Amino acid sequence: MSGVTVKFEHGPATYTVAEAVTGGQLVEARASSVVGVAAAGSVKVLGVALKDATNATPATTDSYPLPSTVPVARGVTVRVTYAAAANFGDKLIAAASGQVTPAGATPDARTVVGQCTEPAGVSSGAVGLARIY
Repeated sequence: MSGVTVKFEHGPATYTVAEAVTGGQLVEARASSVVGVAAAGSVKVLGVALKDATNATPATTDSYPLPSTVPVARGVTVRVTYAAAANFGDKLIAAASGQVTPAGATPDARTVVGQCTEPAGVSSGAVGLARIY
């Protein structure tokens, strides 16, 4: 191969949202080229949302609406919410509401989204570090 063209040299990819997304939630690809909060066990996780976004319009013109696009990163270490306790080094999969949970002994390889990088591990419902692939 003579060379490779880099698609995203700097920064995250940005996607239009299908629903409200909060920074730190995993997001997955949806129909019509939009993203939404990742479901448990999703095989379409694109990465982690870096900011809040929504597809709703503001109630009044005086409010400051959230954007309808969200930057999504992968290959980063970020703080995410754990749906179940995880040990340092555990492989992670998507849990409900865009959270992460330990993958277990024999996960479907397509569902593994990262690894717990919190040195002391993380308790259920807590926020901790994870390397999102």
